[in-house]
Amino acid sequence: MAARKRPSLYSENDWKREVDEGGDTDPWRLPVGRDYGRIVHSASFRRLQGKTQVFPGHESDFFRNRLTHSLEVAQIASGIAERLNHVDPYFSEKKLDLRLCEAAALLHDIGHPPFGHNGERALDDLMRDAGGFEGNAQTLRIISRLEKKVRRAADFKGDDRAGLNLTYRLMAAVLKYDRVIPARRAKNKKLVKGYYESEADVVRRIKSHTAGNVGGRAFKTIECAIMDLADDIAYSTYDLEDSMKAGFLTPASILASREDLLSKVAKKTSEELERSITPDDILEVFSDIFAVIVPEDSENSLLSFVETFQTSQELSESGYLRTKLSSALVHEAINSVEVELDPKYPMLSKAYLNDRARLRVEILKQYTFESTIYSSRVKLPEFRGYEVVKSIFEALASERGFLMMPDDVREHYRSASNKAQQLRIICDFVAGMTDRYATEFFDRLHSNAGHSMFKPV
Repeated sequence: MAARKRPSLYSENDWKREVDEGGDTDPWRLPVGRDYGRIVHSASFRRLQGKTQVFPGHESDFFRNRLTHSLEVAQIASGIAERLNHVDPYFSEKKLDLRLCEAAALLHDIGHPPFGHNGERALDDLMRDAGGFEGNAQTLRIISRLEKKVRRAADFKGDDRAGLNLTYRLMAAVLKYDRVIPARRAKNKKLVKGYYESEADVVRRIKSHTAGNVGGRAFKTIECAIMDLADDIAYSTYDLEDSMKAGFLTPASILASREDLLSKVAKKTSEELERSITPDDILEVFSDIFAVIVPEDSENSLLSFVETFQTSQELSESGYLRTKLSSALVHEAINSVEVELDPKYPMLSKAYLNDRARLRVEILKQYTFESTIYSSRVKLPEFRGYEVVKSIFEALASERGFLMMPDDVREHYRSASNKAQQLRIICDFVAGMTDRYATEFFDRLHSNAGHSMFKPV
C-alpha cells in the first residue's frame, strides 16, 4: 500500500495577488522574492528609520530604531525557520520558506505611528468612535491599500488602491489577530487588536486563497507565529542591550532591584504566563542570564561579574560583553522554539517557545518595560509625542484643516462618503509620519520661526 502523501505547505493559490498585473516575469524570480523587493523599496519601510524603538534616534546612533529592529527580527525569523527545517521531521521534508518568514518580519512594525506606543495610544483615543487605531491593523491597511505601487482596474467600484499587491500567503503571515476591530467602543473598553472593517474583504480573500475553509480553527499561519516569536526575542534582548548602553541598567542594579519593581515585574509576568511568578524567580533568571558573559576561568562567575561591573560606565565601555550576552540570549531562544503540527492544516501549525525560554523572554520584556520605558527620562519625550500627534490630528480634523494635507490625500478626503472615512484618512496621514516629520509639522502649526511656506508638507 502506497504511503499517504503529506499535504504541501504551499500551493499555487498562496502566491496569487489581489490584482493580476499581467505581463512577463523573470522565470528565475519567485513571487515571494518580488514581495521582498517591494517591501525593501517601499516608502513605508524607509520611514521606519525615523520611528523610535525605545530611545529617540537623536540621542545616539547606537540605539535601534524601528527599521534596524525590523532587520534584526527578520534575521531571527529566518534563523528559527532554518532550524525547524533541520530538526523538525515534518518541516525537514516540507520546508518552510525562509524568505517568506523574513518578509513577514520586515513588515511587522510597518504600521507603527510616530513616537511608538504613545503615538499609537493618541491615535486610538482620537479614533475611538471611528474604528480605533492598532499597529497590526495599520500594517495590513498599508500593504493592501496605502502604499503607492498598484491600482485596480479602471472599472473597479470602490477604493481602487491595491497597496504593494503582495501575495496572499505573505499577507496571511502578518495577520496576527483574526478579528474585526469594533467601529465604536466605550471609554472604559480597551483597544481590540485585529484588523479594520475596511480591510475585512481583503482578509476574506486571504483566507480563501491560503487555508480555505478551516472551520473553527484560529487563523494564524506558522510564518506569522515565527515572526511573532522573533519579535519577542529581538526586543526582549536588544531593549536590554540598549538600556545598558544608555546607562539605564547594569547587572548590579538589576540584581539589586527594589522590591516594588520586582513585584510589578512578577505580577505582569504572572498575568502573561498565567502562572505564579515571584520576585525571587525574577532574580534567579537574571542571575542565570548574566552568568553567560563571565570569563570562563572565573572561580565565582556571578560574584566576579557583579564586582567587575559595579557601575553603568564600566558596562557601557564593554561592547564585547554586551554583544556576547545578546548573541547568547538570541541563540538560546532560537534553539528553544518548538512546533505543534496541525496535520490537516500544516500552515496553521503552532510555533512556540518552551517554558524555560518563554519565562526568560517574558521577564526580560517586563523588566525592561517597567524599569526603562516607564522611567521619567523616557516618559517625558513620550508624553510630548502624545501631545504632538493629538495636536496635528485635531488641526487636520478641524474645519478645512484637510487643506494642510498633500494633494493626493486631500482628494481621498474629499471623496470619502462619511465622517468616519475622513477621520481614517487623516489617521493614515498622521500614522505615516516619522518622529521628526511630526515634530516639524507640529512646530509649523504653532510657530512661524524658521519655517518657509515654500517647503512642501
